[in-house]
Parts: sequence; structure tokens; C-alpha cells
Amino acid sequence: MEYLAVLGRQPEISIAELRAQFQEVSRANDSTAIFMTDKVPDLSRFGGSLKFASRLTTSPLEYLSQLPEGKITLGISDYSRHGSARSAQSEALRLKKILKRHGRNVRVLPNTAATISTAAAHHNFLGEKTCRVELLLVDGKWFVSIGAQNITAYAKRDQARPFRDAKVGMLPPKLAQILINLCGKLPDRARILDPFCGTGVVLQEALLMGYKAYGTDLEPRMVEYTEKNLTFLEKYDIIKGWDVAVGDATNFTWDSPIDAIACETYLGPPMSTPPVEIKLKSAKQECGGILLGFLKNASGQISSGTPLALAIPAWLRPDGSYSRLNLLDKIEELGYNVEKNFGSNLLYARAGQVVAREIIILRKK
Repeated sequence: MEYLAVLGRQPEISIAELRAQFQEVSRANDSTAIFMTDKVPDLSRFGGSLKFASRLTTSPLEYLSQLPEGKITLGISDYSRHGSARSAQSEALRLKKILKRHGRNVRVLPNTAATISTAAAHHNFLGEKTCRVELLLVDGKWFVSIGAQNITAYAKRDQARPFRDAKVGMLPPKLAQILINLCGKLPDRARILDPFCGTGVVLQEALLMGYKAYGTDLEPRMVEYTEKNLTFLEKYDIIKGWDVAVGDATNFTWDSPIDAIACETYLGPPMSTPPVEIKLKSAKQECGGILLGFLKNASGQISSGTPLALAIPAWLRPDGSYSRLNLLDKIEELGYNVEKNFGSNLLYARAGQVVAREIIILRKK
């Protein structure tokens, strides 16, 4: 079946995540992609997409006319290249007028832009409850929403965790999901390793996605935080199955099995302004040495074909570009294939962020 994904703030990363999970993915335009799957996709597992919608097999009017009795809440989003708030609102009001003549009560969500925001779609339960509908138009094709990103749930499990540490950086749960998904389709109950687990965000998301979680960190304090955060998480309906230990990723011996590795590696010292050249060189040497040391250590402990999705540091320069580690040749020498079919511009950063995250995807040879 054909589905639509509304891409997140960094579309290249959103596309890469979709391509790691679905075979047929094509870019529709700057903000959307089309993909095919036999099963209804679960948006809650995809950190890089804002909305999922299924292709309508009837006209919008016919679809709305066949809804069960009750008040219809309707929003229309025009994701076409030349979509506008006016065109979306006009279509919504046209449909309301026709449906009203047939005795249906319709509430139209106002459009201040061509598309209904993710927050508005989420808070109005569009695509999640009967008769709460968002219709999405993309260059002549109509789709019906099956849900918007649950921003409330992301915020709750990020901010409600009992232990957080801003000094070591806070990996967003969305990015943790993306890293896990970039490992590709994994078997049920796969065991995912995060050798730089910090406060346990990747492990948290792995458990919520139904996987087993295994984490290590050099700092005993971080391991303690992870243990307490994962114990707190057990109040959610997760499948229990996690282990954590204190260990240096460059020389630790992990327990088997390891089905995939997803992590944010060491990003270096916090920075509030673009570093001068000598400071940048020092950070690159330190972070690159730890990254290569970890990969060398892991190479002898994981099986051929094991996927790795890593977030590694990149540093903002005064001209607005980012300076990267550029270690892919050395990484390949350590026994890994670099997955290049997902794109080479997978940079996760907010505007003006000094230490960004470059995502690289590897597979053990």
C-alpha cells in the first residue's frame, strides 16, 4: 500500500530513516516522501517523520461521506509545491458545505498556512480518532492521515526521566529512534548495544520499540543514571530486558549477542562559540581517537553484517559550515563497510549549534 511521510526538520535524515526500513521510498517534494509497505506503519517508532498518511482510494468527499455518524473535525493540508493556506481552506469549506447539505456536522480547522501544524494535528487527534480527519494533498494525490508525531509523549519521557545531565549533552529521543532505525530491519527482541550510553536515552527508546538494551559507559555516574532511568521507564508497558555496566568503549569486552550498535559517541568538550583552529584540532584528535579505538575494539567482538549507526561530532565554523572528522577511510581499514546509499549529508543540528552530530552508518565486513 502507498503511504505518505511528512518529513521532519532535516529531510535528508528523515529520508534515510525511511529507506532503512522500507524498500520503496521516493522523494515527492522538499517536505514529503512516498513509501510502500504491506503493514500499517507505526509512526511512534519513527523520530524523523512528522506525519504518516495512506493513499485515498476514493475522492475526499466520498471518503468523508462514508465516515460513521457523528461530528467530523476536518483539517486539510496542501503539501503540493504551490500549495497555499487559501487553497487548503477553500477546499475544506467546500467539502463542509456539501456535507452539511447531507446532514453532516463538520468543524473545519482554520488554516494559517498551507498545512496543519504537527502540534495542531496531534492535539486535535487527527487520524487517531474516528471522524477526526486530516486530508493531505500532494500534487494531485490525496492521502488521509493515520496520525501525527506525538510531541507530548516525546516531551514527557524526555523531561520526566529522573536523571538528566545537561553538561554531558542530552540526546533527543527522536534522534535515538532514528539511530536505531538506521540499523535496518532487526529481528524481534534484537539486542542493541550503546557503548557510550550516558543517561540511557538510546536504551530507553530501544526498550520502547520492543528490543533488548545493553549499555556501557566509562563514567560510573552515567551508568547509575541509566540504571535509575530505565527502572523508572518500567512503569511504561515495556518488555523487560536490559543490562548496563561500567566500561571503556575502547577496551571493554561486551557480552554476546550484539545484534546492532546505535549510539552517540564522545562529542568532546561543550562549546558555546565556534572553536579557534588549535582548539578544533585538539577536539578532533581526542574525539577521533576515541571513535577509532572503539571501532577497533568492537570489530573483533561483533559478527559480520552487524549494523552500526553512530552520531559523531561536527563543529561549527565562523562561515556557518561544519568541520567533520573525515575518518571514513580509516574506519573502512578497521573492517567496516560505510553505507553510502542513505546519503552523505546526514548532519543533525539546530541553527547555530556549535557541536552538531554527523550520522554515519556502518556494517561489519
